[in-house]
Amino acid sequence: MSDHSTLFDRKLSLSAAAARNLATATVTVPQNAARTPRWLHRLLPWVDVDGGVYRVNRRKLVVAQAGRLAFQLSDGKTDVVSASLRAIPLFNGLGEAVLNAVASQLVTEAHARGDVLATEGAAGSKLIIVAQGKVEATIAGPQGGKVQEALLGAGNFYGDAVLTEESVRFPALKALTSVTLLTLSKSKAEALAKKHPALAAAIAEFPARRHAAAARADEYGEGVIDLLTVAGGEPTLPTTFVDYEEDPREYHLSTIQTVLRTHTRVTDLYSNRVDQLGEQVRLTVEAVNEWEEWELLNNPEFGLLNEVAPSYRIPTRSGPPTPDDLDELLALIWKKPAFFLAHPRAIAAFGRECTRRGVPPPTVNLFGSPFITWRGVPLIPSDKLLINGKSQSDGAGSTSILLLRVGEGEQGVVGLQKAGVTGEVQPGLSIRYMGTDQNSIASHLVTRYFSAAVLTTDAIARLDDVLVGQYHEYHYPAA
Repeated sequence: MSDHSTLFDRKLSLSAAAARNLATATVTVPQNAARTPRWLHRLLPWVDVDGGVYRVNRRKLVVAQAGRLAFQLSDGKTDVVSASLRAIPLFNGLGEAVLNAVASQLVTEAHARGDVLATEGAAGSKLIIVAQGKVEATIAGPQGGKVQEALLGAGNFYGDAVLTEESVRFPALKALTSVTLLTLSKSKAEALAKKHPALAAAIAEFPARRHAAAARADEYGEGVIDLLTVAGGEPTLPTTFVDYEEDPREYHLSTIQTVLRTHTRVTDLYSNRVDQLGEQVRLTVEAVNEWEEWELLNNPEFGLLNEVAPSYRIPTRSGPPTPDDLDELLALIWKKPAFFLAHPRAIAAFGRECTRRGVPPPTVNLFGSPFITWRGVPLIPSDKLLINGKSQSDGAGSTSILLLRVGEGEQGVVGLQKAGVTGEVQPGLSIRYMGTDQNSIASHLVTRYFSAAVLTTDAIARLDDVLVGQYHEYHYPAA
């Protein structure tokens, strides 16, 4: 019986398990889930910077531009950062003590969504600062109905002329959301002026200074270049000159660096079809490039989100990004807009709003990939535009959408780098061998020099308070 069992247990061919010992597996290079297409890096024109510094010379502004105020929470109360009151042109030249006094007199007001804050034509009596929420200012249109004059988000203000002029008529003001306002009445400003001569002088002189400056400035706040259209005769020609900023903005190249360490035994013995050192370098360079894109958008010194001028930051009207909101961005960046930049979930939210309105956006192919467009301008995804401070966010959250014009020749946004450095493997990115220590560990220095610059204020705009978690129910007629 045992002899028969032995006979039947014999294998008739080589087993797969044994054969695998003679086979060479086909392996992939290490996959990297954190890798993204980094479209921003591809779409930005890059400028080679000599000396590590890029100076942006602009025409001199003769009219102070309104800014955006900042706030801080203290004991559950929203207070204005006193220094940010200089964003209001009237307070631009005041010292810290006077600004602190003004901030101490601001009164907090809370209003519910839909509250009417002022009716059209009502005499304004106070400066209004929006600390939280959104306020719409409307006037009666020439053909009837309402026309939006302004949409105020957090940091915006209205009615500063109340403090310097005898009679100011307000448009209709309505709270689109629950809002928190900080207000300063004219009577309180006059009382403060009696205690602070600098404030009194600013209030007394501001209207004349504003009107004089406006007469010398164009719509962008730059000095007017005097010209004359001649139809005939021999008129006396005007004389003029173009003034420049005396202290232009300078961008210094930023640096991303790390030291890559590999054991020589590993790179010598285990490199065949896949080069071990090469893969370590590739993955490290990809991490550098990912971090670079994050810095290009979020760096506090030169990140594009922080480079948007206050007058080019607008809130969404209702929360989710609608075609109307993107049209508002296009109205700001109308000189050759290049592309929108948004988080993928923000683009999905915009697609839902288009579907709801029955206007599906067309697509365009770039770099072999499809992108949806609005008015012919592509929406480019990047997860470096954060949602509630995170690159990956589930559920409701808010983010921002950028619209850029790019290129030096277009006075747009450009990337900055230093090409031609020692050990360069990509423009502006180098890898230098630093030697091998007594533990057989080889070190390589990985360096990337980069920055970004906005050449004019009208080269970039930002849509804020973009809600990405809103969905709609669609009701179809019964068959």
